[in-house]
Amino acid sequence: MTRRNPFLTWLDDRPTWLTITLSFLLLLGIWHLLVVWGDYPPFILPGPADVGAAFVGLARDGRLLRHTLVTLSEVIPGLALGVLVALPLAYLLTKSPLAERLISPYLIASQAIPIIAIAPLLSIWVQSWYWSRVLVAALVVFFPILVNSIAGFRAVPREFYDLMHSLRATKSQIFRKLELPAALPTVLAGLKVGATLAVIGALVGEFVQPKSQGLGFLLVTARYQFKTDEVFVVLLTLGAMALSLYGLVALAERRLLRWRRFGQGGAAANGSAAVERGAA
Repeated sequence: MTRRNPFLTWLDDRPTWLTITLSFLLLLGIWHLLVVWGDYPPFILPGPADVGAAFVGLARDGRLLRHTLVTLSEVIPGLALGVLVALPLAYLLTKSPLAERLISPYLIASQAIPIIAIAPLLSIWVQSWYWSRVLVAALVVFFPILVNSIAGFRAVPREFYDLMHSLRATKSQIFRKLELPAALPTVLAGLKVGATLAVIGALVGEFVQPKSQGLGFLLVTARYQFKTDEVFVVLLTLGAMALSLYGLVALAERRLLRWRRFGQGGAAANGSAAVERGAA
């Protein structure tokens, strides 16, 4: 039997925040050693200290906050729009075989088209630079949420529908008490993916629709001026934004799915709990 490393055992028992902090410090150490040993100039690979100084400068003059708020104001509506379109469409495709046969081929084929090729068209069709960026973000998050939602709605066992019908539940009651709660874990899993992709979509929109606002504009400006340290600041800010949105969805998931029984996995357990709540 292989003996486990004592340090890994110790690390497993530590709080999550401590593990993340240690891994971040380790990453900074490796980054610093790479810059020192490689003797890279700052415009090729700046060190952590250079990036920290650039972060302080951008934060002090207000540019980082201003551009971050612009990008965030595009990400959140884009994510919301993607969810509002994907969920009803997923339910329609689940309930209507005809709609699935008519719409699904086009949805699948659309995923072969890179978003960077669609974004210029949106900037032409939509006169508003802001809404063209929001639509790009919405398109990026749409398909993952759609696929997860379809999987969630289809995972409800047939016998639970029979039980709800025996209780004379209406269609709206079946949706609220059975289908939505049973599909919610899968839908939220797709939403966590979509929350991170929305940041990418907004950034692509900012690249294609030039306007002196947003982290995309700040990134392009820094790149053309060979301010690689500022490029790193923007990239780290985008990563922090994606992590924050992911964490918010994960927090909502914990609150919304408190009714789930621990130790029971799969859609059957979710559907059983949903039916019990509906019957109550």
